[in-house]
Amino acid sequence: MTVPGVAINLRGRNALVTGAGKGIGRATALALARAGAGIFGVSRTAADLEEVGAEVRALGVQWGALAIEVVGAVSAGRAASAAIAALGDIDILVNNAGVARNARAEEVTEDLWDEIQNTNARGAFFMAQAIGRRMLARGRGRIINVTSQAALNGLEAHAAYCASKAALTLVTKVLAIEWGPRGVTCNAVAPTVMLTPMGTRVWGDPVKAAPMLARIPLGRFGVPDDVASMILFLASDHASFINGETISVDGGFNAQ
Repeated sequence: MTVPGVAINLRGRNALVTGAGKGIGRATALALARAGAGIFGVSRTAADLEEVGAEVRALGVQWGALAIEVVGAVSAGRAASAAIAALGDIDILVNNAGVARNARAEEVTEDLWDEIQNTNARGAFFMAQAIGRRMLARGRGRIINVTSQAALNGLEAHAAYCASKAALTLVTKVLAIEWGPRGVTCNAVAPTVMLTPMGTRVWGDPVKAAPMLARIPLGRFGVPDDVASMILFLASDHASFINGETISVDGGFNAQ
């Protein structure tokens, strides 16, 4: 049991963060590292991992990394094995890696559909499976999936993306039901538009952004630290009785 008001302390724990090279993943890796956790970063781009790795090591915690695209069981297994070899058992998994390729429904191709599902849903599930098996054997663990407001709301030109994030939302609930009794919690965080490199690319046009901003009562898009703070909480003992939830980090978008 933790005492309310006590700062989050993750010393002695290890976290694997996918999509750790940029945006929400980078902010999350640094937030967890500041709380004392060892970090294993996974990203498609080795140069990005080198940059965040230098910042993590400067905080005095362990760091390991693998440049790989997690899209299924084989790549997830490689990432899990590399993380365990580098740090030891993983206590916290943050499934953050994601891609967005927007197109109107009549223009969605099979290749676009498969690319988005493979990373956002398929890869995340098998990453949870690969790490979750070890967590179940130890009787404890935290899994946090990064979904999206697009998992909870239909958005124009987001058919494939909405489908992938909705799938991950339901996977979160299934894992919570199956694994909660065995000591492993699973929750999700659903951000609105975040000013990450990907978010800026998709929503950087002020004309396109204006209608979305109008639906956010706080009047702004988010920044990566807005999401990383919630993930840090869910990874901690303060969230020990939260399981199967999808928590919106959206400035009030879903309040309307």
